[in-house]
Amino acid sequence: MLTRLIHFSRSIFLAWTLIIFASTVFPCALVHATGVEVTNAKLESSEEGYRVFVAFSFELGNDLKTAINEGIAVSFTTEVEITRPRWYWFDEKTIRSSQTVKIQYDLWRRQYTAAVNGGLKQNFSKLEDAMSLVWRPRRWIVADKNALNLNATYNVGVRLKLDTNQLSKPMLITSFSNSDWRLASEWKRFTFKADDK
Repeated sequence: MLTRLIHFSRSIFLAWTLIIFASTVFPCALVHATGVEVTNAKLESSEEGYRVFVAFSFELGNDLKTAINEGIAVSFTTEVEITRPRWYWFDEKTIRSSQTVKIQYDLWRRQYTAAVNGGLKQNFSKLEDAMSLVWRPRRWIVADKNALNLNATYNVGVRLKLDTNQLSKPMLITSFSNSDWRLASEWKRFTFKADDK
């Protein structure tokens, strides 16, 4: 019985030691990363539905540029969330939509490729040209015409993040200790009144 208690207390001590060590060595891994600014965001009504228009401003860090130039695929995800406020209860979660742009350097052809949501790859000679799809994503339909109630006011949130879920395991470990790999914006929030245009 005593040996079990000693073994248990040692394992608890070891676990707390590892947690303290990790928080000391990687303190920035515990902080939410920023560095991306949402410069423009709006929802537009069209015949097909409601489209989002958004623009971002940020610079890629040197480590991130180096990784892309070595052929590592990096994905950026733009997220849109539309809710309807209710005075008597929690906000109604209406719509969530996202668009992912995957940027990669093709070492054989010596050009950058970008694919939106896993679609056809577009080729670019410069990284900045490929990144333009991230900085100014194409307008996409986030809601059908009948998904929003006419003349109702909705809260819209938009953000961009570097999608670490799509990284390989070695790169995922690198992303925890390197601030270049924690690009993310805060949610940019605004209101939108649905109309029948």
